[in-house]
Amino acid sequence: MGVVHMSRGNLEPPSDQLLSEPAIVARLAVATLGNRTNVNWLHLVEDYDRIRDLIARVVPGCDDMNRRVRQKGGFYLPNAARDDDYKTRTGNANFALSAIEPIPLEPGQFLMTTLRSHDPYNTTIYGLDDRYRGIFHGRRVVLMNPADMQEQGWNAGELSDITSHFRNDGKEELRRAPRFVLVYRFNNIYTHRNV
Repeated sequence: MGVVHMSRGNLEPPSDQLLSEPAIVARLAVATLGNRTNVNWLHLVEDYDRIRDLIARVVPGCDDMNRRVRQKGGFYLPNAARDDDYKTRTGNANFALSAIEPIPLEPGQFLMTTLRSHDPYNTTIYGLDDRYRGIFHGRRVVLMNPADMQEQGWNAGELSDITSHFRNDGKEELRRAPRFVLVYRFNNIYTHRNV
């Protein structure tokens, strides 16, 4: 973890009109900020080395980034846990607990969260596998507790629609995302493969 290296997606773009994520951000910045910025956003996305030069100026561990990123295997960012180098009063990692207000759920409703998986870079997915969790050939999955799935009579690999329930101006609104593959999660081992 924490390795910075050059990468290139292996999927065919669905259209030659598709913009890169940096190009989208640069165009949004130009449209939003106009002449209220000193950054030449469009100049930056003409050559990503220009972006890396700016990153090298402000992100610790990224000095000389354009040269180092081109080395075989890239380079490691500083990592306090890996290096056992905590800048705390105790010299150790410090953990904090935050209370989460309980959310009332109806029978058959579940609280959902998102998590980072392998092979996405910000909002771009470069591959369809999540090797961290043994998920291959697809990303449209929902990881679930086996006890919850058993209680509902569901099996790993089945398709399910996800429906969100929320209130807007006192009215309940529903949104549906169809055809997600159900995947067992048990002790950090994901038993369903080739989804």
